[in-house]
Amino acid sequence: MSEVLYRKYRPSNFGEVIGQEHIVSVIEKSIKNKKVAHAYLFSGSRGIGKTSIARILAKELGTHSDDIYEIDAASNRGIDDIRAIRDAVNTLPSHSQYKIYIVDEVHMLTKEAFNALLKTLEEPPAYVIFMLATTELEKIPETIISRCEVYRFKKPTVEVLSKQVQDVAKQEGFEISKASAELVALMGDGSFRDTLGALQKVIGMSKDKKLDDEEVRNALGAPSKTLIHDFVDALASKDIDIALSTIEKVKVLNLSVTTYCDLVLRTLRFALLVRYAKSMHENIKADVGEDEFEYLLEKSKDAKSGISSATISEFLKAREEMNISALPELPLELAVIRILAE
Repeated sequence: MSEVLYRKYRPSNFGEVIGQEHIVSVIEKSIKNKKVAHAYLFSGSRGIGKTSIARILAKELGTHSDDIYEIDAASNRGIDDIRAIRDAVNTLPSHSQYKIYIVDEVHMLTKEAFNALLKTLEEPPAYVIFMLATTELEKIPETIISRCEVYRFKKPTVEVLSKQVQDVAKQEGFEISKASAELVALMGDGSFRDTLGALQKVIGMSKDKKLDDEEVRNALGAPSKTLIHDFVDALASKDIDIALSTIEKVKVLNLSVTTYCDLVLRTLRFALLVRYAKSMHENIKADVGEDEFEYLLEKSKDAKSGISSATISEFLKAREEMNISALPELPLELAVIRILAE
């Protein structure tokens, strides 16, 4: 592959945008009705399409590339940088109806720079449109927010990312299972860009056109099935010692504890579904494969085991707490103690 996947498969029109239909539909309608805002603020986590939609919007407005200016506020965050923009907006666009400024990571601007930007946003020339993008909306002054049309981007689900992995792999001529595609999606951590980056890593290390499950795990440095099964077995048998020592193994191997928790949750979820929803068995088998389904079937038999809805609830709480914990393994360990020792 000569081109990075996330660039190769970056959407070039609104029809190719995935997972942000609530934004696309509104913007398309505003273009159709000729009610385009003078300032947009796109907020959401990294790699989910904020700058892509800004570029598409500029394109849909017929803006020539010479009249589109992309600025990284992380590198151009001072008052002098914004003053330069403020002076530049007074010149007419070269080839288009609009002159568009796309400012990425706008929350990185200094207080003085925000004040300078505010003056421009208050009375911009009719031909100027600002498109601001941020991963941290809470850091944007309310005075700036109030002068923009604000769009909050949704973080794509694992299902959405998994489907993209399968689609892109197929277009690149590779075969990947649903289970492996989901693992790649989990490693992408809610980002289209990072998910395709993970897929590229897998493809780059593949010996052939078939991306088998073990190959994908090794390429991504993901926890093995044995580590996941050992932990689930310990929960089922209510063996706190093995459960905690398995978490320690994950830490010693320098694996992502958050990804490990996600995979454990996925296994526990399927085990409960196998136990209570027989009509879903065939679909689950198609998702996880024959061997994993047999394992889930065995774990689902004992309704009095440690695999329960209460267990999953505890781990969901632990997963949320991992994002703010200095020790990512600690919430998982505490969840095990609450489930098995108290």
